[in-house]
Amino acid sequence: HPALLWVARKYDACSIVLMKPSFPMSWFGWCVVPEHDFRKMPRSGSVILSKGALNRVVPCEGKREGKLILVGGASKVHGFDEEALIGRIREIAVGGGWAVADSRRTPDGFLEVLGREVAGLEMFPHEEAGGGWLAGRLVSVEEVWVTEDSVSMIYEALTGGGRVGVIEMRRLREDARTIRGLELLRAEGYFSVGDGGGKRLAEAERCAGIILEKRDL
Repeated sequence: HPALLWVARKYDACSIVLMKPSFPMSWFGWCVVPEHDFRKMPRSGSVILSKGALNRVVPCEGKREGKLILVGGASKVHGFDEEALIGRIREIAVGGGWAVADSRRTPDGFLEVLGREVAGLEMFPHEEAGGGWLAGRLVSVEEVWVTEDSVSMIYEALTGGGRVGVIEMRRLREDARTIRGLELLRAEGYFSVGDGGGKRLAEAERCAGIILEKRDL
């Protein structure tokens, strides 16, 4: 942030920070900040509230196919109940045709246990999937379920354009800002599987459009 401010001042450029900054927000041209980072609306006119962190997922046109389950792990906000999670995945994966991918936080050996307990799943360990694998899948799958702890993957899935459902995990902190953001999404009808709603996020486009519109005034 000091480097960003220095360069903006040196070249008389607009500074844009994509998070809640470490300095006063009024020091920057624009601050694009996830709405769940605030309990009260910020007063600064240079703040653009986004739903989650921005991402690079761009949905593709055409027919969607495939079903995907994304598994996270324990965090400061969520616990990890292996037995309960396997039971929930078994309920979701009825009918076959499902792929499962884990993450760096998933306990070692979980996919192996899951494969023994639930037949017919195609496994994608994160160590073997390439850097762009997830984004490539999310833009074309028909349906995706994400464990509640995997906040960034939930927002990426909603941006991808398929039907999205959330697998509940044991909450350790109901007052966490990420839980607040999740409940906002649910209340506004973004989850199309299990909750009966369904809307796509396009936050990078929306926030960029606001900045470009204000620049041209």
